[in-house]
Amino acid sequence: MEREEEGVSMALRHAVLAALLDEELSGYQLAKAFDLGVANFWHALPQQLYTELAKLEKDGLVTGREVVQDTRPNKRLFKVTEAGLAELERFAATANKPSFIRDDLLVTVQAADHVDTDEVIAQLTERAAFADAKIELFGGLLRQMRGDRSEEEFLRHGERIGPYLTCLRGLAFEEGNRDWCHRSAAILRERRTAHAQR
Repeated sequence: MEREEEGVSMALRHAVLAALLDEELSGYQLAKAFDLGVANFWHALPQQLYTELAKLEKDGLVTGREVVQDTRPNKRLFKVTEAGLAELERFAATANKPSFIRDDLLVTVQAADHVDTDEVIAQLTERAAFADAKIELFGGLLRQMRGDRSEEEFLRHGERIGPYLTCLRGLAFEEGNRDWCHRSAAILRERRTAHAQR
């Protein structure tokens, strides 16, 4: 178990470093960045991010500075150091392990022949709605990143292509989820109707 947690922490460490590449961010801003863009490939709770920022600063991979604010409490802004960039280089040169699906909904669908079909359909419908919301979010982020350029033009000449490509992956992932949920729900409805008519 300890080895698995270490692997999770190491991947989070690099996701945080990657999120800080464009600009200095506070812990709060980093959490919002994860919630909006990074969450399509790495999920983390705000408390995990604050803990990871402290570790990264201690290890010299990010540096923080205090910003005095008149009307609000002071905040700390973090940016990646040269050592942090070198760590990202090392990470990028390491072979990435393939990801695996671990999803409660798939366990429910696996058991669809032995549990309440209406409940399975309801969960599939709910997940499809969640996917639709994420698709809309990713579509908005992509439009924001490319501005008034076409996607083809942005992919050729855009300043920072990495976030755009990861957002495209998130979009494709959620479109796949939505389509699979709709199809699975439709199949279960058809089978339920056919069974009732026997």
